[in-house]
Amino acid sequence: MRKHLFYLSLALVAIAFSACSGGKKGVFGATSSGRAYEILVVVDPAMWERPAGRALYDVLDTDVPGLPQSERSFRMMYTSPANYDATLKLIRNIIIADVQDIYTQPKFKYAKDVYASPQTILTIQAPDEASFQTFVTENKQTIIDFFTRAEMNRQIAQLERKHNDYVSTKVKSMFDCDVWVPAELSSTKQGENFFWAGTNAATADQNFVIYSFPYRDKNTFTKEYFVQMRDSVMKANIPGAKEGMYMATDTLMTDVRPLNIQGEYALEARGLWRMKGDFMGGPYVSHMRLDSVNQRIIVVEAFIYSPDKLKRNLMRQMEASLYTLRVPGDKQTDAEIPLGVKKEQAPTADQEK
Repeated sequence: MRKHLFYLSLALVAIAFSACSGGKKGVFGATSSGRAYEILVVVDPAMWERPAGRALYDVLDTDVPGLPQSERSFRMMYTSPANYDATLKLIRNIIIADVQDIYTQPKFKYAKDVYASPQTILTIQAPDEASFQTFVTENKQTIIDFFTRAEMNRQIAQLERKHNDYVSTKVKSMFDCDVWVPAELSSTKQGENFFWAGTNAATADQNFVIYSFPYRDKNTFTKEYFVQMRDSVMKANIPGAKEGMYMATDTLMTDVRPLNIQGEYALEARGLWRMKGDFMGGPYVSHMRLDSVNQRIIVVEAFIYSPDKLKRNLMRQMEASLYTLRVPGDKQTDAEIPLGVKKEQAPTADQEK
């Protein structure tokens, strides 16, 4: 049944290709096809059913962290190399499983906009299926991050062209920082060293928050300190519908990990929030960065409230905005997120003809 579903998905995507138009063009004037967080795997069908293929399937089938219900990281399709034709080569995210004894060790390589734009193709090379399986399993997070960041970079490119100018101007005047958020976040609120923007929608509600506080010492960048400060700030600035209600952090569902943003250390926190005294809640993700020029911490956060809808794409759309933050002293202007894999020249479309 799973095979039939995959091939049905391919057929539906192929039909959808004819409706695609507009947007940035690739080298042959083509706009990439497929939906956000959808991946085509080009793999030998027999290998796909063996442990090596199942290892890759399990990586892509992983749940998105920090959501209140199970949602897969990606929507998968697959095809054999023999059926990897001109139509399928237009899909926006592609993984090529390249297992040949000409290789001495497993490795990644990737290329962008080979057949269409925007497009990212990740090739996983390995000398045999056993090493392929081990390599994929050991680099699980690298693969997930690679395609997640590729999609976020597409969102950032859209934000550069169209973002909320009022929010950007306000953040600049209050914090001397730059940030891009979706234009739909038209409702705003200002507090002490605090600013919120949101859609204020009844469902699929997207929100952005930025706040600052003094930097103390290295212990500032810990889960415990972050949660303490977040709860303090949100209690003061995000009240509920009735007296005594306020936003709080679900400490048991919060995970942190280090990030490198603009060449500097940052702390990512991801988890669930809830409205104290109410039944409201949802996922959030925060970036905590040091503004060394002013010796303060800048926190940017995205959170959503969408009890009757899937949340993966809503959250990831907002999370892309967090990567556009520029604090005083940042030297880089490029908002693109590094993909985490060293780029090597993959075969071009002309070379593959």
